[in-house]
Amino acid sequence: MSIPIQRWLQERRDGVEQTPENIQAFVNAVVREEITSAQSAAWLAFVLTRGMTAKETLALTEAMTQSGTSLSWPGISGPFVDKHSTGGVGDKVSLALAPLWASLGFRVPMLSGRGLGITGGTLDKLESIPGYRTSVASEDLQRILADVGCFIVGQTEDIAPADRILYALRNETGTVPSIPLITASILSKKLVEGLDRLVLDVKYGTGAFMKTKKDAQNLADSLVAVGAGAGVETTAQLTPMIQPLGEAVGNALEVEEAVACLQGEGPQDFRDLVVALSGEGARAEAALDSGRAFEKWVAMVEAQGGQLCAPRKGGGCSEWVLESTADGTLSSCDAGLLGQAAFDLGAGRSRAGERVHFGVGLRVHAKVGDAVCVGQPLVTLVHDQKGLERAQELARSAFTFAS
Repeated sequence: MSIPIQRWLQERRDGVEQTPENIQAFVNAVVREEITSAQSAAWLAFVLTRGMTAKETLALTEAMTQSGTSLSWPGISGPFVDKHSTGGVGDKVSLALAPLWASLGFRVPMLSGRGLGITGGTLDKLESIPGYRTSVASEDLQRILADVGCFIVGQTEDIAPADRILYALRNETGTVPSIPLITASILSKKLVEGLDRLVLDVKYGTGAFMKTKKDAQNLADSLVAVGAGAGVETTAQLTPMIQPLGEAVGNALEVEEAVACLQGEGPQDFRDLVVALSGEGARAEAALDSGRAFEKWVAMVEAQGGQLCAPRKGGGCSEWVLESTADGTLSSCDAGLLGQAAFDLGAGRSRAGERVHFGVGLRVHAKVGDAVCVGQPLVTLVHDQKGLERAQELARSAFTFAS
């Protein structure tokens, strides 16, 4: 490193703003394993407690972005756009938004991840489609982007390796809830895509990482500032996650709901968010209603090996319906509790590498503000017996009424 780690940490203690060169040297040393995990952990702890300036956060993001391979698209005309969500329950927006954008003439080179905890991962949802490949050779990505206009694949090991190392250490050391570190982690995996424009969906509420709107706004402000500082047009929208998005929660179930949206159908709240994040208003509405966006979905899935005519993985599940025991207006449909119910049924994972059940999950039949009567279905649990009793308890607790 150009600066000894001990001196670097001392300067962090003293509040001295670090230069981009020193931050780059630190990130390089992390990737090359030239400093110990304990030293990196000490630095993460300082960032968590002391924060980073806007310039330091930008420098960290750019250093992490440059720690591995960046993507480029020679011979393909843009604009290149992508979207990132901070996660939520029933958040299948990427599945609909990528082909929608492609149908409007944008290029969408989307790198996505797998779920952890109650937050479902885009790749898990897509992998419920038999044959769908989330790992695709670079030359095939180039061809798909040129021919179809969009793809959704996983991050390879040579993309932003610094983030992979530091993120794992953040989990081990309890330093995840740091806005500068979250900002650098999110953006380092998006800036490698060669984007012109990035749209951010920052969630808040019981089913989100950020529980309050204030915290979500602070994160959104940081993401927008750093994204713009890196030369990418970046916008953010705050989205409440007090109840699940749409009706479906669970991998294969969410795919079916995204398909419905792409065919001009499906829950209105889900469609509204897809259109809002697209930034294209009436053009987006027309592409959904006409079937043009659905045609791009079919082309993308088939280009990545998916067999749309085959049954989704994880079939053969049973259903259990929770019915209302009271008349009244629904005052809560707790996203956090319902997300945990889907997790307990097997739709999520507690640590990286665990398998998920593609078929289980739930369908929400009532939303906050709805008038509900005795016997009306509130939610259906789709299950294979595992975790059912606990999921039933969570589902019952998720709904409350105002008389």
